[in-house]
Amino acid sequence: MRTQCCVVGGGPAGMMAGLLLARQGVEVVVLEKHADFLRDFRGDTVHPSTLELIAELGWIEEFLRLPHTKMPEVTVNMGGKDVTFADFSRLKVRCPYIAFMPQWDVLDFLAGKAAAYPSFRLLRRTEATELITEGGRVAGVITDGGVEVRADLVIGADGRHSTVRARAGLAPASDSPPMDVLWFRLPRRAEDRVPFFQGGKGALISIDRGDYWQLAYAIPADAFAELKAAGLPALQERVASLAPALRDRVRQLDDWDAVHHLTVRVDRLRQWHRPGLLCIGDAAHAMSPAGGVGINLAVQDAVATANLLGPVLARGDVPAEADLVRVQSRRERATRVTQAFQLGILRDLYPKNLGDDTTQHVPPIFTAFRALPPLRHLMGRFIGMGARPEHIAA
Repeated sequence: MRTQCCVVGGGPAGMMAGLLLARQGVEVVVLEKHADFLRDFRGDTVHPSTLELIAELGWIEEFLRLPHTKMPEVTVNMGGKDVTFADFSRLKVRCPYIAFMPQWDVLDFLAGKAAAYPSFRLLRRTEATELITEGGRVAGVITDGGVEVRADLVIGADGRHSTVRARAGLAPASDSPPMDVLWFRLPRRAEDRVPFFQGGKGALISIDRGDYWQLAYAIPADAFAELKAAGLPALQERVASLAPALRDRVRQLDDWDAVHHLTVRVDRLRQWHRPGLLCIGDAAHAMSPAGGVGINLAVQDAVATANLLGPVLARGDVPAEADLVRVQSRRERATRVTQAFQLGILRDLYPKNLGDDTTQHVPPIFTAFRALPPLRHLMGRFIGMGARPEHIAA
């Protein structure tokens, strides 16, 4: 099989890159190893910057008809005191809020729009397992079915455990993550009053899914085995103490199989590219869940990639390594700034051990937010738009 661009990975970065390149007339094949996008407990925050991109493409009304909930501000509860950490209401965008939407709906929407372009192909149940290298240049991939997909450019968008990255010998530099996360769900009732973020013995993030709560319980890095040894009743009590409104149903969390353990990794590649290959999204920089900004950065990477490399490919040219350098140069500083924020300023927001009470070491930034409420608008811009928002160029 021959194409101009082979995108490995059908997540937010891969689908957006494939869509925008096909929109410019570039022949694109996106490889997705699963049969569909139905994976639970994946990031599903759609930030104002991403909503603005969809509006620029002319699809926002249709997109917002998909089931979602809106969050116009982020409020953190520490020791019974609410602090508005980020306010999106003053952003000069069409949708000044975060939309919580299942990621499979987002990806299905993008895939449906991309399919309208004749130069776009999405191959499901197709995993890239090896790179084709010729004359020191990546010239395509080999799939798990033994099919060769040859391309002028391979985009690695296959996530934080990227096969493409590993096969290319691109080694990430890792930072020490502050936490691991346990994802699970509990039934929701209309009268529930559960803060979005609640600190205490651990930290609990609550996402309103309509008829259920999607919950993320933050624990110290590498503490899962200790927590599991204490038993499910201990976890149930921890959740109930942070969200008393859920105490009457925490016992429904009665099987560890219902608890999904996410080992948080924070890393980034020193070099995102090899001749013929570019890594973007989590394949280039795995983010902490803090702020839910990983999807935002992945989508911004995809837009920058399409803006900078799309015209080269559309002319029928093969992107030079200098072209790939331009993409990394444009996106790297935003990545570094965001990771520094996640690992530095917010580190004290998460527990240091299982007995730790996070209300006893509130990050200094929250004191500043209480004293200077207008800072919430600046934080709203940083979280909502990112350090370097991108726009559709063509």
